[in-house]
Amino acid sequence: MATEVLDGWSPGSFTHEGRTRPTYRRGSGPGVIVVHEIPGITPKVTQFANDVVAAGFTVVMPSLVGDPGREMSDWYGFTSIARVCVAREFTTMARNKTSPIIAWLQALARDVHAECGGPGVGALGMCFAGGFALGMMVDASTVAPVLSQPSMPFPLGKARKADLNLSPGDLAAVKARADAGCEVLGLRFIDDIAVGTRFDTLRRELGDRFIAVELPSNHKRDHSVLTEQRDEPSVERVLGFFREKLLPPS
Repeated sequence: MATEVLDGWSPGSFTHEGRTRPTYRRGSGPGVIVVHEIPGITPKVTQFANDVVAAGFTVVMPSLVGDPGREMSDWYGFTSIARVCVAREFTTMARNKTSPIIAWLQALARDVHAECGGPGVGALGMCFAGGFALGMMVDASTVAPVLSQPSMPFPLGKARKADLNLSPGDLAAVKARADAGCEVLGLRFIDDIAVGTRFDTLRRELGDRFIAVELPSNHKRDHSVLTEQRDEPSVERVLGFFREKLLPPS
């Protein structure tokens, strides 16, 4: 049952500028915001989030679309994509524009950081939310951004395939933070068409501050590095990144 998938997680909500969304929280230690992929907070998204909790972090998962705990299926994925496409807060096709949802996620990160302490928070986005962690990096509270298979704007046309889902001003702010030392971790399957050429853009814009984990594709549907097609070394790489950036040296 869907409710059993989230056993041990505390349901809650967060409001910013009049917009309230559900959240699920678990763990202790520095904060990490895990933003789910399409179709929503599935069992495998929750499995990954539980691994982050076990690594010593307070994890907060906002629910942006879908039914929390529901299993992945083709129909469920299709209906969730349809909802994402019509929601203006995600700007699925717009170029050179930061999704409006980013302001809400930045506020959530600030709130979690204020409560949990530490040098800042980690932020991980997947799929349609992959680039959200990059936008969250505009705010100083996010110190460990991770982009897993970033797929927005949807890659229709050469320009959209390369677009980072950021306004020019936000891109400049991200580059300034990278120049100041903030690293960005990115993960993808090499033949994943949803990612387009964004990794090339990230290398060009961020230089050595962009750390790319690129995996061979074994199947044409390989997409979800940390969940549906979970790659264990990649999961460990992400956990190591969070430890390095958020936990004191042992």
